[in-house]
Amino acid sequence: MAEEEPVIAPDQLREGHPKLWRGLAVVSAVALLIMVVGNHQGHVEDLFLIGGAVIILVLLAWDAVQRRYGVKR
Repeated sequence: MAEEEPVIAPDQLREGHPKLWRGLAVVSAVALLIMVVGNHQGHVEDLFLIGGAVIILVLLAWDAVQRRYGVKR
């Protein structure tokens, strides 16, 4: 039974489409920043929207650094 199993490296087991997820993260960050312009009175919402966008962009930058130095694919 073991001879029928294909030999694969652990990095081949990754699922999904990383470029798609990175693109959707950028779209989400931009959407959060666009929502700052609205009809709300207080600025607490602005802080959450900008903070969420910043967190997404920092995570994307961290991912880019890891991919550049070969830590991630």
